Amino acid sequence: MGSVNSRGHKAEARVVMIGLDLAGKTTLLYKLKGDQRVETLPTVGFNVEPLEAPGHVPLTLWDVGGQSQLRASWKDYLEGTDVLIFVLDSTDEARLPEAEAELTEALADPHLASVPLLVLANKQEAPHALPLPEIRDRLGLQRFQGHCWELQGCSALTGEGLPEALESLRRLLKSSNHCNSR
Repeated sequence: MGSVNSRGHKAEARVVMIGLDLAGKTTLLYKLKGDQRVETLPTVGFNVEPLEAPGHVPLTLWDVGGQSQLRASWKDYLEGTDVLIFVLDSTDEARLPEAEAELTEALADPHLASVPLLVLANKQEAPHALPLPEIRDRLGLQRFQGHCWELQGCSALTGEGLPEALESLRRLLKSSNHCNSR
């Protein structure tokens, strides 16, 4: 899992962020790093950035491309993952079944056994964004009993919900042995 210092505490955590193409993963990554405005293109391969937030274990955040032809390579990034972030476009109801199938397949990977999950429902600022309870139910998050999970609404454009997402990430990093999924 992440690196460990001489006292046995994690010195850093490895966080992998996946989701369908156009969900906003790269925009979220750079917004979390404090960049105000980022022009992004579809990610081919991955972006990796260190992320330090006050009161948090330093993170190495991997943003892995989500186009259909790249999803088979997601498994190559999962070994050693401390928390998995799945980013969802809250406005794209038509692709929700595809997102659910990809999340289910990713969580079946043996490298993710008992790894905590943070689902970020991005684009919540849009007027027709799906509400969080509907996203939770349609993704079937309750069935992932082997994983601590949290669902957090956010907006990569406005930054709304990102402080709460970091707090969820902090809780999930602490929860490796016990949790209350919500």
